[in-house]
Amino acid sequence: MNARTLSNVLCVAAALVVAAQIEIASQTSSTTFKATDPGVRGGDPGAGAAVGGLTPGQTGYFIAGRDDFAESEDVADGLGPRMNLDSCVGCHSQPAIGGSAPAVNPQVAFATALGGVDTVPSFISANGPVREARFVKNPDGTADGGVHALFTISGRGIATGCSLTQPDFATQLSKNNVVFRIPTPTFGAGLIEAIPDGAIIANKAANASAKSNLGIRGRANFAVSGRTITGQTNANGNDGTIARFGWKAQNKSLLLFAGEAYNVEMGISNELFQTERDETGTCQYANVPNSVTSDTAASGVDALSSIEKFALFMRLLAAPTPGPTSASIDRGRALFTSVGCALCHTPSMTTGSSPIAALRYQTANLYSDLLTHDMGVGLADGVTQGQAGPREFRTAPLWGLGQRIFFLHDGRTNNLLTAIRAHASTGSEANGVINAAANLSELQKQDLLNFLRSL
Repeated sequence: MNARTLSNVLCVAAALVVAAQIEIASQTSSTTFKATDPGVRGGDPGAGAAVGGLTPGQTGYFIAGRDDFAESEDVADGLGPRMNLDSCVGCHSQPAIGGSAPAVNPQVAFATALGGVDTVPSFISANGPVREARFVKNPDGTADGGVHALFTISGRGIATGCSLTQPDFATQLSKNNVVFRIPTPTFGAGLIEAIPDGAIIANKAANASAKSNLGIRGRANFAVSGRTITGQTNANGNDGTIARFGWKAQNKSLLLFAGEAYNVEMGISNELFQTERDETGTCQYANVPNSVTSDTAASGVDALSSIEKFALFMRLLAAPTPGPTSASIDRGRALFTSVGCALCHTPSMTTGSSPIAALRYQTANLYSDLLTHDMGVGLADGVTQGQAGPREFRTAPLWGLGQRIFFLHDGRTNNLLTAIRAHASTGSEANGVINAAANLSELQKQDLLNFLRSL
């Protein structure tokens, strides 16, 4: 064999070795690759603005509501005596005003703000979610379920004569009697409010066979007073229609949602919730209720109480804009439907008649059926609200999911894949869907995660 022939043989052999190495590497990659959460989507928040098509007057209401939503309250405004934070935006700021819990938890700094003497509970951390705490049971074993505020006004500003102690969270934690909730995003809330009950019920009945095969049921959290809808049980004293806001769809309207949050989260009494949650005489520094409609204001918007402004801001707040698409995202969207996720996380519903033209007969790409579902023992919190029982939660709308940091009702994880897997547990209606998703290839799972993070 001459030198030229030998050189050719060596080149061919080298090429075969390289090809074999590439094939082995490819096989190794395909067998070891694991789908992972891409993380919070960067770029433009695509959220926080008003819906398009508002009149100048409606835009003025939106701006006034947004400004009040962002304002920090103090003791003179009626803050407390017990509260979780001092502003709406403190809980709803990711990735823009009106959103969900931010990366840096403002509750840590708030514990001692303005001379406060509170300590930070063990379940609150600087890089964890904003949380409220609920006790499952009362000391006598009866159901509690109410919010036990983290902080007090003791020592803050003018509240030098107030002396309150925080709840004994350590003891209740040792008894496994504390559960948590994190803020729900309010983007597109006006569209959700404008979806007719009939559309929700019709969507519940759709794809009945597929839902039945997967063990999916779901039910509306009716808010009924005096059996105003024949055959419905009087469960929580509202008007007989479908409640749809909150982790258990416990609040019927944005005004009710705003009034409750103002009272429960900030301790500010208002025209919907007129009494103080703590009536200790030495801790009252504002008239009760603290926030009411003004009869001396110079303009209509100035006359509105804070909860009316909050409700208007949320009602006129646009839905979040999804990120750019890709081949992987398109595949993930198809998988979202084929494995059954869309049977509960309904991609879209249509609003009905509304006095606000910009909300009238619009497509809401909310990815929710607005029903409550039994999520099994793994996510159960032991709390009943309205007709939603201890294991039931509203299907969380997924629009804006790509830029959320914390997941599930208690913020237990910031990993989307972990949150998905947590849907599966004994008794969960999601078991069939999660099993189907678990059988996807790792590349398919990645496509699904990429799609979810594009929302």
